[in-house]
Amino acid sequence: MPDFSPLYAAISLLPLDCLQARFMQQALLGLLLLTPMTAVLGVHVVNLRMAFFSDAIGHSAFAGVALGLMLSAPPDATMLLFAILMGVAITAMGRRSGLSADTVIGIAFSAVVAFGLAAVSRMDGIARDMQRFLYGDILTLTEYDILFLAILFVVLLLFQVAGYNRLLYIALNPVMARVHGIRVAFWQYVFSGLLALVVMFSVQTVGVLLVTAMLIVPAAAARNFSRTGGGVFWWALLVSVSSAFLGLILSAQPWLATACGATVILVACCWFAVSMLAAKLGERPFFTRAARQ
Repeated sequence: MPDFSPLYAAISLLPLDCLQARFMQQALLGLLLLTPMTAVLGVHVVNLRMAFFSDAIGHSAFAGVALGLMLSAPPDATMLLFAILMGVAITAMGRRSGLSADTVIGIAFSAVVAFGLAAVSRMDGIARDMQRFLYGDILTLTEYDILFLAILFVVLLLFQVAGYNRLLYIALNPVMARVHGIRVAFWQYVFSGLLALVVMFSVQTVGVLLVTAMLIVPAAAARNFSRTGGGVFWWALLVSVSSAFLGLILSAQPWLATACGATVILVACCWFAVSMLAAKLGERPFFTRAARQ
C-alpha cells in the first residue's frame, strides 16, 4: 500500500479547520482523483449522447450489490464487475440489434433495477445498507479506494491521450470514422468499460440518484463557456474539480451540514446557471451551434 501521508500533510496546510481530520483529507483526495475523470468522460458522454447509458450503469449498483450478497462475495467487488459487464453488454446489444440505442438502454435499465430491487426485497436487514448507494458517502472512502482511483486515473489518462480525437470523430460521424481506419467497436467497448468503473465510484460519492449529474452538468456548463472542442475539455475540468472542492468544504460547515454529494452537484448546477448567462451575453459557442445542426 503506497504511503499517502505526504498528500494528507499537504492538504492539512490549507487554512480550513474541516480539512484537519484524516477522513476529510481522504475524501478530498478521492474527489480530486475522481472528478477529473468524470469531467473527461462527461464530455464524451455528452458528445456521444450517452447520458441515459451512464444512468443505467449507475442503477446497476443495486443489482451488483444484490448479486454479491446472494453469492456471499464482497458487494463492492461484484458491483464493479457487474457494472463493467452491463456496460459491455449494452454496447454489444446496441451494435448488433436493430433497436435504437435508447430502447436497448431502457430495457437494460429496467432489467437491472428490477433484478436488484427484487433480490433486495428478499433479504432482511440490508435496506439500511442500500442507503449509501442511494445517497452516496464520500467520507467513507478508504485508502484502498484511493489507490484504485489513482490507478484508474492513470489508465484513463493514457486512454484520453490515445483516444480523445478518435472518440470525437466517432461522435461526429461513426461511419466516416470507420472509413478512415478507426476501430469504432474497440473504442466504444473500452470507453464503456472505463465509464462503468468511474460511474461506480461516482455512486459512492453522490449516490445512484445523482450519478448522471456528476458527468453531465460540468460538460454541459463547459459547452456554454467554450467556443472550441479543446476549451470544452478544460472548462469541464475546472467546473468539476472546483465543484467537488467547494461542495466538500461547504457541506462540512456547521451552518449548512448537508450531504457532500448533493452539495457538490448543487455547486456544479450553479456553475451551469452562470454558464447559461455567459452564453446569452456572448456569442453562441461552437459546440452548442454544432449540436443543434
